Amino acid sequence: MKRFLTIAALALLCINLNAASMTANWAVTMGDQPEVKALTPEMSQMGLDQFLALTPKKFKETTGKRMTIKQVVQLKVAQKIVKKHMKKEPDISKGLFVLLAILGLAWVAMGVMDDWSGNDWIVNLILTVLCWLPGFIHALTKMKKYYP
Repeated sequence: MKRFLTIAALALLCINLNAASMTANWAVTMGDQPEVKALTPEMSQMGLDQFLALTPKKFKETTGKRMTIKQVVQLKVAQKIVKKHMKKEPDISKGLFVLLAILGLAWVAMGVMDDWSGNDWIVNLILTVLCWLPGFIHALTKMKKYYP
């Protein structure tokens, strides 16, 4: 059992590090998409959150250049592709989430899925410590938040 928990903890750590590298190098990761290749160098140097919040008005304020209609369309398509790619790959598979919930470690899965922000994982930790069953039920009800 100790080996299993050690392997599970290492797997979660690797998954979390993989997600962090995706946010840091989103342009490199998504570089094979033609819509992302068409972006200006300024856009590909931005962070992921800045890129997703970018509008033509904000682009003009930061660079002083006005975007053409073609560039606006490419920007919106690239943002849509990046958002779709982010939603497509959850940090933890659904099966592993259920397994961790059964073992009483659903709070770890919720923390990884939310990047340790929010209150869901804290509530689940408290419910799991009080008694395993409330934490398990809470994990199953919150699973629909992470998996469509």
